[in-house]
Amino acid sequence: MTSAMTSTTAPIIDIRNLSKSFGETEVLRDVSLSVRPSEVVVIIGPSGSGKSTLLRCCNALEVPQKGAITVCETELVRDGVVLPEKQLNALRTQVGMVFQSFNLFPHLSVLHNVTVGPRMLSGQSRDEAEARAMELLEKVGLANKATAHPAQLSGGQKQRVAIARALAMKPRVMLFDEPTSALDPELVGEVLGVMKTLAEEGMTMLIVTHEMSFARDVADRVLVMDGEIIEEGPPSEIFLSPQHARTQNFLKSVLTRS
Repeated sequence: MTSAMTSTTAPIIDIRNLSKSFGETEVLRDVSLSVRPSEVVVIIGPSGSGKSTLLRCCNALEVPQKGAITVCETELVRDGVVLPEKQLNALRTQVGMVFQSFNLFPHLSVLHNVTVGPRMLSGQSRDEAEARAMELLEKVGLANKATAHPAQLSGGQKQRVAIARALAMKPRVMLFDEPTSALDPELVGEVLGVMKTLAEEGMTMLIVTHEMSFARDVADRVLVMDGEIIEEGPPSEIFLSPQHARTQNFLKSVLTRS
């Protein structure tokens, strides 16, 4: 656990009374949530319940119409008004995000994909960025793929590169938006293994996932969403004795399929 994560008890992410609609469709209704340093919060719920939208609001990829979000002690958005672009971009360097799709640059090598952010956004030298990138590729088990291009990688390998790329910016919090949903089942474990290591090391994480066993093993708190947070608690409570009928039905459905 780093000193940055222990120096304050203020939330890394603080969401208050968030509401978001797309046209006439209300996706988020009065959502409030805090994530503290080194906490792993996992969001589960049925498709269309607003999970990914909530996550994307945390770095202003989606802008809520109502409510406020503070990230890394900086107010990101309030009632539809977002930070000015320069400040927003600076704040985003502290918030790593890993998407369902890998979003790697296909024309760049793995090493270049991981170093491009630190060199362009943080002004790191090539040597410094590449040294850090190789440490991270070693961490995710892909140091031997540094010179490869994305087309030469499996889906699981691409996602691990995407995690290394996000970590290269030395973020204070990581957002994961269903990072295994696009993977073949046999490749899921290698990505979840990297995420478990990050949790053990004290990385603050807000994770949307449909991997229930992972949520049980790694989460400090589990939130169940259906347009709003309908239930939250430690994994033992949510998975063993859910109180809300919607949670009970959702878990029965997904656990039966798995």
